[in-house]
Parts: sequence; structure tokens; C-alpha cells
Amino acid sequence: MIFDTHTHLNVEDFAGIEEEELALAKEHNVTEMAIVGFDYPTIEQSIALSDKYENLYSIIGWHPTEAGDYNQEVEDYLLKNMSNPKVIGWGEIGLDYHWMTSPKEVQEAVFRRQIALSKEVDLPFIVHTRDALEDTYEIIKSEGVGPRGGIMHSFSGNYEEAKKFMDLGMHISFSGVVTFKKTIELQEAAQKLPLDKILVETDAPYLAPMPYRGKQNHSAYTKYVVEKIADLRGMTYEEVAKQTQENAHKLFGLEKK
Repeated sequence: MIFDTHTHLNVEDFAGIEEEELALAKEHNVTEMAIVGFDYPTIEQSIALSDKYENLYSIIGWHPTEAGDYNQEVEDYLLKNMSNPKVIGWGEIGLDYHWMTSPKEVQEAVFRRQIALSKEVDLPFIVHTRDALEDTYEIIKSEGVGPRGGIMHSFSGNYEEAKKFMDLGMHISFSGVVTFKKTIELQEAAQKLPLDKILVETDAPYLAPMPYRGKQNHSAYTKYVVEKIADLRGMTYEEVAKQTQENAHKLFGLEKK
């Protein structure tokens, strides 16, 4: 019923306990997940998991913190794996000015290149942005969003900023951050944006929602994101779960489950 559109079941935190995580998710009505790979090891594990489980899918790309390592070998590797039918998106890509592991111009070049490639292979692109929202917007605006669209992953801006990205053709994905008490501007965005442009995610094992803030996150906890958005919008949990799942299916080109 719930589609966690961005989780990292493929990282070391969950090594060997994937079955337990999937069972816990099912208990909380989280029935589909997109497993995001962002470097060689996590991409390999993402694809292995999505090949093994029917309701798991892969999103793969080269993270901005790894931008300094992007080269033709990486690009060829990504393009080869994009032909896998379980790969449904290109990401997470973007800009990260918090860690600054690569200069801005390197991050920008890799970001632009991957946006272009995502359109060539006809997949939506999934954007990571940290301390770089304005530059991220300008790059997406200048490169253009293809017919398959894209996702602002774990969005943390305000309503006006979210609307600007939406107007470019992007979906806005909300993580556990929307449940935090002081994220009033983000909650306004979750309340006011068109429901057909909203997605939900966990970014597990990071960004656990209330009441688990500060602890390890799990895909099961997407439930709390759905509940918060439903509360903000005066809707039922079931209505938000159903619509966000349908939004994900449409964006990723999946048959209805």
C-alpha cells in the first residue's frame, strides 16, 4: 500500500537482515521500495536485491560526494546497468555543499552529465541537494526536465521553493524530516502542494521520523511520513498512502500493484 521511494536497504547497516527489514515493512503496510545505489558497492547490492524481490526496485547513479571519482568507466558501468528492467530511476545525483568532497564545478559537471544521460535512457532522475538549493534549481532549469520527470529527494525547503521545482516538472518527496516539530515551512509545503506531485520516502537508515528521531531509520517508518502528511492535509492515512503509491507507479512507469 505504501511505496518508500528512497531507501538504502543496500548499505552495511542492513547487511544480513534484509528479510527482517522487509517483514517489518510489510507489518507497517510498506509493500514497495526503491533501493538507491550511489557508488559501486551500493549499486551492486541494490540490483541484487531488486532482482531477488518482486516489489523492490533499483535507482542507481553517482552521488555528488563521489563526483571526483566519476569517469568514463563509471559512466559505462551505469549505462550498462540501466538496461536492467528493475532499474526505474537515475540517482541520486545532485550537489552537496555540506561535505564538499569535490569542488563545486566538478559536482556541477557530473550533475549536468547525469541529467542528460537520464533523459537519453528515458528514466526520471532523483536529486540530492544539501546546502545548494539555489544552484540545484538553476542547473535543473537550464538542463531541462525530460518527459519522465524527476524527484527532489528528501526535500527540506519551503512551499515556494518546492513549487518552483514542481513547475520545472519535478515531484517533491517527503522524508521523516516533515515530522520534526520545527520544520514548519516544510510542513506547509506538504500541506499545500498538489497531492499528485507528492511522494514519500524514508532515506533509511538515515532521517528517522518522530517518534524515532535520532535512531536508526527503517523503511517501515514511511508509515509515519504518510500519517503526518495526512494530518497536515486533513485526509485519511489510506488516502495519502494510495495517492502517493499511484504517483510513484506513474512516475516510474510501473504497473499497478
